[in-house]
Amino acid sequence: MRIGLVGYGKGGRYFHAPLIASLPGATFVGVVTRSPERCRELAQDHPKVAAFDTLADLVASGIDAVVISTPLASRRALILEAIGLGVAVVSDKPFASDAAQARELVQAAEQKGVLLSVYQNRRWDSDFLTVRKLIDNGVLGDISRFESRVERYSPKSVGKVSGGGMLRDLGSHLVDQALLLFGPVSRVYAELDFATQDTLLDHAFFVSLTHASGVVSHLWGSCLQNCPGPRFRVSGSAGCYSVEGLDGQEAASLAGLSPKSEGDSWGVEEHRRWGWFEQGEQRERIPSERGCWDAFYRQLQDAVEGRGANPVDPRDAVASAVVLDAARLSAEQGRVVDLSV
Repeated sequence: MRIGLVGYGKGGRYFHAPLIASLPGATFVGVVTRSPERCRELAQDHPKVAAFDTLADLVASGIDAVVISTPLASRRALILEAIGLGVAVVSDKPFASDAAQARELVQAAEQKGVLLSVYQNRRWDSDFLTVRKLIDNGVLGDISRFESRVERYSPKSVGKVSGGGMLRDLGSHLVDQALLLFGPVSRVYAELDFATQDTLLDHAFFVSLTHASGVVSHLWGSCLQNCPGPRFRVSGSAGCYSVEGLDGQEAASLAGLSPKSEGDSWGVEEHRRWGWFEQGEQRERIPSERGCWDAFYRQLQDAVEGRGANPVDPRDAVASAVVLDAARLSAEQGRVVDLSV
């Protein structure tokens, strides 16, 4: 697979390029960026990878797939351009500014017969893989409540327009995980906090989802939280699982590490981060599964080459966008939004 990247900001540089460059049997062809600073960073990080002025130029160089990692406002046009050029497309998250736009992009890809995927890398977080394993193996029994948080103290993220606010940005991960575990949502209630005058750029959110399965998901996100709660707390009839802190792959990527540089130690959390299973007086440490963000790109390679399924169905991103739209409506109107009607 020959693959290219559009955008070399934080997301492109740290969360995509190292994984693409680590992918066995693939060629990292080039990056679309016209910024002299970004071009210097690209030359420093990946000396053999070319810089291109436009997406059309990148596609003309010969690629099978392209990753769009630009601010949300520019993402739609670039995805549509890539679809029109007939190459497989990976969209960074958030996939779209609302559900209508998400449907438009999926429909365009289907009409053109182009593979469209969404980079939901946190499906391959160590803690989330651990949660899935415990649920699938019946360790927790029947699940009643799922609690999920990504809370940080990062004042520089307040008012940041690139992700469309914390609900749209972080929320796209948390909602995706909840839907993947427990299925469609029938009711949504949300609260948003704003530190600026722009009521589209929330800095914190709380969302309650009632799934058709009966499970209730409580989701929190914030960039101004000094005292974060547990990353996950999953309550079931046979016990509860909880884990603190965040998956280590983000910190590793920001430190300049990659699956290629770290080999078998990439994503390993066992010796520095444990979860807990608790039931009454019983308390047992649970080792975390190995995180593997690079699994997304391995599966993408198989899909592009006709050997496997799309790693993330874009219709999942449409379903998440519907929930996120309902959450914003709930917060604006102070009511529960019913999605079952």
